[in-house]
Amino acid sequence: MSRTAFTTIDFDKPGKQIGFVMIPHSPHDDAWGVTRIPIAVIANGKGPTVILEGGNHGDEYEGPITICELIRSLDPGQIEGRLIMMPANNVHAVMSGTRTSPVDGLNFNRTFPGDAKGTITQQISEFVANEVFPRGDAFLDLHSGGSSLDILPSTVLEPTDDPELHKCNVAAVRAFDAPLIVVVSNYGDTRTATAAACKAGLTTIGTEMGGGGTVRTEVLEICRRGVRNVLAHLGVLAGKAVAAPCGKAPLFHLPGAKAFVYATGDGVFEPFHPNGQSVKAGEPAGRIHYTWDPAREPEVLHYQADGIVYGRRQPGRVKPGNCCLVVAAPYEGDIG
Repeated sequence: MSRTAFTTIDFDKPGKQIGFVMIPHSPHDDAWGVTRIPIAVIANGKGPTVILEGGNHGDEYEGPITICELIRSLDPGQIEGRLIMMPANNVHAVMSGTRTSPVDGLNFNRTFPGDAKGTITQQISEFVANEVFPRGDAFLDLHSGGSSLDILPSTVLEPTDDPELHKCNVAAVRAFDAPLIVVVSNYGDTRTATAAACKAGLTTIGTEMGGGGTVRTEVLEICRRGVRNVLAHLGVLAGKAVAAPCGKAPLFHLPGAKAFVYATGDGVFEPFHPNGQSVKAGEPAGRIHYTWDPAREPEVLHYQADGIVYGRRQPGRVKPGNCCLVVAAPYEGDIG
């Protein structure tokens, strides 16, 4: 592996360090510059190592806020083990407030295991996959719906064929104590951060914390509380889980392609139901208006699965293929 990335911190040093992963980057306006990915390590004692990721997509804000608060507020004496905290991994996207990197146009969460000689986004995911993940025991990947989707606050369970890892993942997801637990396979795509973490054998927890390009106080509180709950559950953070009003979360999953309602035309989408509404397959889901062609009737879209509205498109403007709605179906049986 011929990697040019280096760090300003020492992963194995006790105490608190705040610094950067530095990846040489030579664009037009900076011949010998670097891309700086913020990283903090807090280490004390011999407990497990937990990796916290935010900013996987640059328009998802609750995770980065929560991780930055922990970086500033936690002292090494509160930790038994090690926290590796990366609040803005897709750093160029985070700074521009976009889902994908403005440098190379890539979605960081579809680049794992990365490429040490690839574009800047591929180099970042390669460093995470091959330098950070091998040091960890658990991984928290904090997402929201971003600027294009508003999603019900939930923890996300990444599927795995390893029964022992599945048990660990379920226990950690339950410990987060979000209002919902949703099994999300991303069509079986192995290029996501959570899929790569599971492959590496890490206890893995994902989230969807609202979205719509905003920060809602009540959702941010779920994220703050949930992260501390998981760290307490894993034995890294002293104390017990924080009392939460959610209780035992109901179980859902995304039923493959039928979960999604996609735009079929170039227009303005009007949804018929709010998030959380129970819906049925075949029921009208919304319609696309063609406001620049007033003689044209709106086109009605329909749900393909029974369940609840899990996410809705935030911008009204749509083009063919845009995700307008997401349905989460009740999970049959127990996840363990």
